[in-house]
Amino acid sequence: MQPIISIIIPVLNEEAIIAQTLKRLQASDDVELIVVDGGSQDRTVEIARQMNIRAIAAEPNRASQMNAGAAIAKGNFLLFLHADSQLPSNYAKLVRQSLAQTKVIAGAFELAIDAESKALRLVETMVKLRSRFLQLPYGDQAIFIRKQAFIDIGGYANLPIMEDFEFISRLKHRGKIAIAPAAVVTSARRWQKLGVFKTTLVNQLIIIGYFLRISPHKLRNFYHRIGNSKKRSL
Repeated sequence: MQPIISIIIPVLNEEAIIAQTLKRLQASDDVELIVVDGGSQDRTVEIARQMNIRAIAAEPNRASQMNAGAAIAKGNFLLFLHADSQLPSNYAKLVRQSLAQTKVIAGAFELAIDAESKALRLVETMVKLRSRFLQLPYGDQAIFIRKQAFIDIGGYANLPIMEDFEFISRLKHRGKIAIAPAAVVTSARRWQKLGVFKTTLVNQLIIIGYFLRISPHKLRNFYHRIGNSKKRSL
């Protein structure tokens, strides 16, 4: 039997999409699914458990949720998947092939955004360039890693934002980050909420703030304040 891949899905109020996400994955002898809830007030956890998927609770931030999932995972490999993303059909083969490469410590997929937009095609191109030339994939690209390497590096830092950026930055000092030759298809909802230009601008401001050592809690509050101001304007 192939080494087990544990797919860890952090969630918060995702009842509208969680069933579809889990159906696409379907656990098997060599794939384990773990849903980690951050305090949902809807039926997210109930839906997962009705589908016989293991669902646990954790502190309401993505880093804590992913660490909690990793702590109980049975797999030799860990894959962290956003609830609104779909893996390519041959993801398991690509994960194993990528992590078998010399000097590779972790990996991720390319990114495709599920909407028709020239601006989003440009975003995809920029993500591809950043991932391949800077070895800097983000969390929406389904980061994967050997479980032992995850343990050795101490998992995700308990940050309220930028946890994926910080995680990959640490990993780059220990080995190569492989980019699998297939895309994770993610929902366009994040870009549709604020618009492509504003979303990209906010993301870049968060990164600049992180490098300027602005408190991650202040950066998170800024990020949520922008999103909430959009809601009030509708």
